[in-house]
Amino acid sequence: MDTRIALLPAMGIPRPYHETNPLQIVRASLDDPGPEEVLVRILAAGVCHSDLSVINGDRPRPTPLALGHEAVGEVVSVGGSSDLKPGQRVAMVFVPSCGHCPCCAEGRPALCEPGLKHNTEGTLLSGAIRIRHEGQPILHHLGISCFSDYAICHRRSLVPIDSDLDPAVQAVFGCAVLTGCGAVLNTASLRTGERVAIVGLGGVGLAGLLGAVAGGAKQIIAIDANPAKKELALSLGADHFVDARDPDAAAQVKALSQGGCDLVAEFAGVMPALELAIEVTRRGGRSVTAALPNPDDRLSLPAARLVAEEKALLGSYVGSCVPSRDIPNFIALHHRGRLPVDRMISHRLELSEINIAMERLASGEAVRQIVCFA
Repeated sequence: MDTRIALLPAMGIPRPYHETNPLQIVRASLDDPGPEEVLVRILAAGVCHSDLSVINGDRPRPTPLALGHEAVGEVVSVGGSSDLKPGQRVAMVFVPSCGHCPCCAEGRPALCEPGLKHNTEGTLLSGAIRIRHEGQPILHHLGISCFSDYAICHRRSLVPIDSDLDPAVQAVFGCAVLTGCGAVLNTASLRTGERVAIVGLGGVGLAGLLGAVAGGAKQIIAIDANPAKKELALSLGADHFVDARDPDAAAQVKALSQGGCDLVAEFAGVMPALELAIEVTRRGGRSVTAALPNPDDRLSLPAARLVAEEKALLGSYVGSCVPSRDIPNFIALHHRGRLPVDRMISHRLELSEINIAMERLASGEAVRQIVCFA
């Protein structure tokens, strides 16, 4: 099948991206889906900071690569027998779970070992590469490659969902909502009445903020280096906003929270943000990070404080979610008005505008941008 893809020939192309055009919109061919694989027509795809991290080299991936990992689509055809049928709407999940490795067997599919291996290599969970451009294989991005009209995915990268919601809204559930809400509600186990701080107010951070609201936080302090995020954060349920650039930001948070927050979630992906999150976590509290900084970044903190203050530092990947369970549950919360994730969408665009979208994201001018397909 013929399709457009957003091809990344190499990482490290400099900004401004709307001029240097690191992503090339080209025609490519897709092989037929193999056993346990599915041909999906993309309906809408979110532009996430993890995509930007591949472009700028913060999250190295082999290239050439067809980018994109947060999307919703519709089944066109399946390889072999499948429980999915043509016309079925599906959310696309960027970590396929094999179902039988030790992590999957423990109910932790986000840590699937074969899924990690194949994602790192740029193949589907089956090990196959199904994208070709000018006769050459093009690698898959996290098993999804959704900045495209069509994609071949492994069945275990897909979660069937109802088709009663705008696809542009459904797209954010596959990454932003899973990661942000999951970090707060699953990994850090928010308890009703706790004081919460959210550090980093991109799409994932704002999803974490909404998760804190839905989970019954007593107080929510939103923290970001961009004061333009203040109005949106407060409108989504934050009680206070603190500018992370202020030298006394930590003191402000401690004063507002009566000494520190029970739970602090960091989504900015830079070491000063994580250090601030740990600093404003109260004695006996939890700091959770779901951001992905550059692999060379290192965290420095007085180790004795983790013991003497009984602070817990938690990592969260895909929000510690079980996507087949949590995506439908989060969508149900949205239908009940408890997760208004549609309000995070700042731009709707066409695939031809993808490099403009990446520059907006890099400059902090966007929250969640959605590529909409006809």
